[in-house]
Amino acid sequence: MKPKLLLAAGALGVASLIAVGGVSSASADTDYIAKYGIKADVPGMCSYSSIDAKDYTGHEITILTHAVPVMGEPAALHSKQFAELTGGTVNVVHAPFGELYQKVMIPFQTGQHVYDVVYGGSYWIGDWAPHLAPVPQKYLDLAEMKDATAAYQGVASWRGERLQYTVDGDRHYFKYVRPPFEDAENQAKFKAQYGRDLEVPTTWEEYAEVATFFNGWDWDGDGELEYGSTEIVQRDNIAFSNFITRVAAYAKNPNVTGGFWFDLDTMTPQVNNPGFVKGLEMWMAALEYMPPGGINFGIAEEIFSWGGGQSLMSVTWDDAFIQAMQEDSPIRNKILVGTKYGASMGSNKVWNRVTNKWDEFETPSVAPYVAWGWGAGVSKYSQEQEMAFDWFCFFSNYANTNHDLLIGRFGVNPFRTSHMDPAYWEKEAGWNNDVAVSYTNMLKSMDTSTNRVFDLRVPGVNQYYTAMMASVSKAMAGEMSAQAALDEVAAEWSRITERIGVDVVREAYKNVVALEDNVPLSAVK
Repeated sequence: MKPKLLLAAGALGVASLIAVGGVSSASADTDYIAKYGIKADVPGMCSYSSIDAKDYTGHEITILTHAVPVMGEPAALHSKQFAELTGGTVNVVHAPFGELYQKVMIPFQTGQHVYDVVYGGSYWIGDWAPHLAPVPQKYLDLAEMKDATAAYQGVASWRGERLQYTVDGDRHYFKYVRPPFEDAENQAKFKAQYGRDLEVPTTWEEYAEVATFFNGWDWDGDGELEYGSTEIVQRDNIAFSNFITRVAAYAKNPNVTGGFWFDLDTMTPQVNNPGFVKGLEMWMAALEYMPPGGINFGIAEEIFSWGGGQSLMSVTWDDAFIQAMQEDSPIRNKILVGTKYGASMGSNKVWNRVTNKWDEFETPSVAPYVAWGWGAGVSKYSQEQEMAFDWFCFFSNYANTNHDLLIGRFGVNPFRTSHMDPAYWEKEAGWNNDVAVSYTNMLKSMDTSTNRVFDLRVPGVNQYYTAMMASVSKAMAGEMSAQAALDEVAAEWSRITERIGVDVVREAYKNVVALEDNVPLSAVK
């Protein structure tokens, strides 16, 4: 019989999609393109036809992933397909991002088998590493895996060993609606108000002026009010990433090596230095030019707000950009990304933690943020590791990735070299050439930048980030100054480091510094 799909309560009380196994319903002559809505079944070990040839009848895996739609929806979709092709049983448990970490770590810490496949922030790798099964060599040898860029291979690795299966590549970058910048009336009014030409901003100061000018009026003539900027501010909904994007330009100095988050030698937290403080002050002021209720926007709200044309600009993930390029979007092919200096906003002054002075830059210094991305791996406690790795193999095959990349709400973003070809986006997604070139140039600049910021990938990272956002959120709510909030963060980070162990955190932090300083992870001792 064919597998059935049931909606039931998950093992931990979360709504889950459960695929009940049976016999494979596909056959050698199946038209996979027609049946599954893909454009081509690219040959290889992970293709539809190859997975169809496997028989997992009587075998069962459980997957913990994010809530629908971001990553949760494609996980459910491809689990249903995998079950149909192989006859196996795939249980999919969804949880909001704020709950994922604990749902993964509780069974890990007790050595229990609850989930075979786990999804979460790739920056959790410091805590996950002892509990993940290394990706077998036969999967690392796949064309799909070798196609992953060096940056995302590094993000999935821990001390030179690949522990996460690369399914996504994330970054934060600047994106904007183009026509308002080209409107002659807007240009004249802006120059009268600010004494300079209306141009695409390159620094956060310019961004604030442009966003303020375009905030709270109907600049696209659709009969509704539009706003200056949409960002992710909700405390427990990955707002920490927007905070990092905001501070990076002021605190990541291209002339300084040895640590953005800590001084690697002393392990002194840097989160309250003047660069971080300046970035937070600018973010606090930005609430004035966000849509109503913007302080409560999480990732889903940001995707549909900017992706639906509610605001002029945003600096977040690909998801909103892809959403804006859906065929029914009012701003499809009216958007571009990046500035003339890089992928994100820059600054003409950057804090130097070595000299304790601001360094001045004639051309704005840009510090693009490689914003973690979805990390996913197979539990070493799983009794079905082969099936679990085959599930990953299928999930991220060329056909499925090419399908998922084009659906903004899915949260699957470019991570392969082949995704950096503008012809791919023109052919597969119907983008105009100028949009495709703008987008892929940004991807390339992110991959080759030598002044990038990465997440704090150390044991206890959730403790650090939770403490950081608890205080940052007070500042965003007007309860504390930026300096007081970040002083509070730095003090708590020192206490966390002492609890975990200074040497333990330093050893893990070396992996982060290697990524920041462009040192091969294989060279980290």
